Formats: sequence, structure tokens, C-alpha cells
Amino acid sequence: MYHFISGYTAVVAGTEDGIKEPTATFSACFGAAFIMLHPTKYAAMLAEKMKRQGATGWLVNTGWSGGSYGVGNRIKLAYTRKIIDAIHSGSLLKANYKKTDIFGFEIPTEIEGIPSEILDPVNSWSDKNAHKETLLKLGGLFKKNFETFANHKIGVDGKLTEEILAAGPIF
Repeated sequence: MYHFISGYTAVVAGTEDGIKEPTATFSACFGAAFIMLHPTKYAAMLAEKMKRQGATGWLVNTGWSGGSYGVGNRIKLAYTRKIIDAIHSGSLLKANYKKTDIFGFEIPTEIEGIPSEILDPVNSWSDKNAHKETLLKLGGLFKKNFETFANHKIGVDGKLTEEILAAGPIF
């Protein structure tokens, strides 16, 4: 729900005039311009429906690997497809996971046909310090963006609020 409310993406070259390199941007619920209710209401509705249906949500990195823009490369579409196939087949639910720094993502340690450095981005960056700096910068952007939502009670009784806030970056 934290990432749904945040709606993080990047504006990339070719999608808007004047954009030369990707720029981080946030659009609540991935569609802020089109929503009528406060984003936390949509997050509560989504959480309730997912819980009721036993649905699992996944974040899939379709962006850069191996370094920031100009250094790394876009993740190959073939790898993204293999990840989505693993989600659909249910095999990703059975994978082994490890937790990442800052964002605390649970990432699979292995998916058949995908290099491990794609699964754990730190392994694809030759400059580990640059990776850490970029991660800290991005975490700061998320925290700043989420300040707008942090004081809203989420869910009928507000119990989702603390759980969602705990899913944000930790420094």
C-alpha cells in the first residue's frame, strides 16, 4: 500500500519534451490526476480487497540495472517476462528471499533464467558507493513525498496507517 499510495515512476527521455535523462516523479495511486478520493481511501479499499481475495501484490523493477542513467542499462524485457511468468505460475511464492537495505524489499534470490544481479540490483553496480548514494537519495524522495499522507488515518479503524508507514524506507 505504501508504494501504491506513493505511485513512484520516472519521466524518461522521449515521453516529454525537454527531458534528457530520467527524473523521479510521484503520482498517488499511479493516477493522481484522475482520482476523486484521498489516496489513502483507495489504499484502504485495495488492501481490504486483496485481503478478502487472498491476493498477493508484487513490485517488479522494469527500470535500470547496473548503474544510474548513462551508466547502467534498462532491464531486458525477456527478464521482465520471466519474472511475470514466475508470478503467474506461483513459483515465485515458493522462492527463497532476502531483504534489501533502505527499502526492505523481499527479493527472490533465484528465478530460473534470470541472472542474480538483476534480482539484487546492488550486484549489478560496479560502483557500490554510487549504488548506496542513489538508494539513499531515492529513499529520501520517497520519505519527502509520503509526508503528505503520513497524518491520515487509513482504513476503517486506522490500523493500516502504522503498517503502511512501516513499509517506507528506513535509514
